[in-house]
Amino acid sequence: MKADLEQFIESARWYGGKGRAATVSDVRRVGGLGTVEKDGTPYVGIELVTLAYDGGDSETYQVPIAYYAEPQGRLEHAQIGQWEDPDFGPVHAYDAMHDREVTSLWLRAFAEQHDDGRLAFHRLPGHELDLTTHSTLFSGEQSNSSLAFGEDSLMKVFRKVTFGHNPDIEIHARLTEAGSEHVAALYGWVEAPGHRSTGGEPLHLAMLQQFLRTASDGWDLALASVRDLFAEADLHADEVGGDFAGESHRLGVATGEVHRTLREVFPTSEWGADELKSLAGAMRERLDAAVAAVPGLAPHADALRAAYDAVEQINEAVPVQRVHGDYHLGQTLRTVRGWKIVDFEGEPAKPLAERVLPDSPWRDVAGMLRSFDYAAHAVEADVQADSDDTQIAYRAAEWAERNQREFLAGYVEASYPADGDQPVANAGPATVLPPHLSTLLRAYQADKAVYEAVYEARNRPSWIGIPLGAIERLTAPAPEEQT
Repeated sequence: MKADLEQFIESARWYGGKGRAATVSDVRRVGGLGTVEKDGTPYVGIELVTLAYDGGDSETYQVPIAYYAEPQGRLEHAQIGQWEDPDFGPVHAYDAMHDREVTSLWLRAFAEQHDDGRLAFHRLPGHELDLTTHSTLFSGEQSNSSLAFGEDSLMKVFRKVTFGHNPDIEIHARLTEAGSEHVAALYGWVEAPGHRSTGGEPLHLAMLQQFLRTASDGWDLALASVRDLFAEADLHADEVGGDFAGESHRLGVATGEVHRTLREVFPTSEWGADELKSLAGAMRERLDAAVAAVPGLAPHADALRAAYDAVEQINEAVPVQRVHGDYHLGQTLRTVRGWKIVDFEGEPAKPLAERVLPDSPWRDVAGMLRSFDYAAHAVEADVQADSDDTQIAYRAAEWAERNQREFLAGYVEASYPADGDQPVANAGPATVLPPHLSTLLRAYQADKAVYEAVYEARNRPSWIGIPLGAIERLTAPAPEEQT
């Protein structure tokens, strides 16, 4: 059993430990759906599989398994293995996410608000589930598994799990209850109860939310806009039919409104000198590790450290709050009713305890500004491989700057209205931030670009120029400093 599970997990798209030597150290069933009978009735065991790595750390993954007494030809592509189960005897085990015969069990459990003491299905009021639909598994996800039930609802099953309140559920619940128009409404979630060893913290296993049937991925829309620009050799970004600036502005407004709502429904605080010193120190530590891994960062190291050092010189208190934590165009969806923001889990590589801590909302803004830059230069990299057009780089920069500018203007307009709440900027053709916020935003963008450089060096070396080019621009002296 353990060998089969180890092989299955290591080959899965959602496995986060690729390239590391690991063994299954524990398998624990936290609950199940269906009946434990040998009459052909499908049964799903919710298994928690812990992988131990050579370095001494470990990770736990949720693996819902459909158990059958006989082999299921229709599920051959999703077979995990065969073994002797203590409850069922000899079984054929399959990834339940691929099995429409059993995924309906989740939907019925939500409708009934099932709670057997091991698994509890919670619901928020306001939506009646359609139980006549069947599930469709999304194929493109990287870290979780999502099922669409017709056009009615979407269930996300968390793969890597840890005890504690999952921020995706927690934030979606608060935003749904507050009536936010910029997220898919949360319908419910599944949890296993905590116990003494976890301090009573629950284990969140899945969430059910509104299915956005008209949604288009924000990243894909941005790439299409850049391609439209490149196809019109004699037009500027604001003259092309696929101009994205209006959408960027609206996305900035949506982001600002979400941040405002989060300030209203979660506690807030402020960072002073000690916290800003800690923030700058963490950025410098990440830079030191990155320079060791990516030699191309070395020429920029001093300028990057100067950008981080400047954070320590901020004399203003910096408001902090709950934020998205991993914000980019791929975390947005454009629907007929406007922009929706998804996946509030935060940075997957961070421990849960860190992901739920208050942070500056300007971290999210920096992430999105970097994403606009990435969209432009990712298409540039593809086009330059087949063209020697010297104008491509200029046009990519023009698109990125235009959309960054519009996003920032929309964000400031919505997040900090001119009502005396927190006057931080003047929105207009070129949004001007106060010096302390400009310093903070610049440092966050640089920190993100350093992370990107490490990622590209390890995964897409041909794209390393994208973050390195951004770092060069971010650390270049301002015009007044050059005189």
